[in-house]
Amino acid sequence: MSENTVNAAPRAMGFLADEVTGHGFRATTRTILAERLEFDEAVIEAQLAHSVKDSLRGAYKRSEYVDQRRKIMQAWGDNLGMLRGGASHAR
Repeated sequence: MSENTVNAAPRAMGFLADEVTGHGFRATTRTILAERLEFDEAVIEAQLAHSVKDSLRGAYKRSEYVDQRRKIMQAWGDNLGMLRGGASHAR
């Protein structure tokens, strides 16, 4: 999916380009998953498809964290449901 496609969704909801971006949602998601939902940062990075900058670690790190990533997605869905229901934040 292209960056333009991702950014079209908030525009369709009435947000301006200088208010909300797809990358901004990713950054917010990463922060909430790490700080509020207390997931391991390596698993979060894998879920967000971030590449490993260190070439040595990148060459040997092939973990996919499938089970942990399922837990992240469930927790994220639960978190959004709580927010939709009027909670001010998760946990």
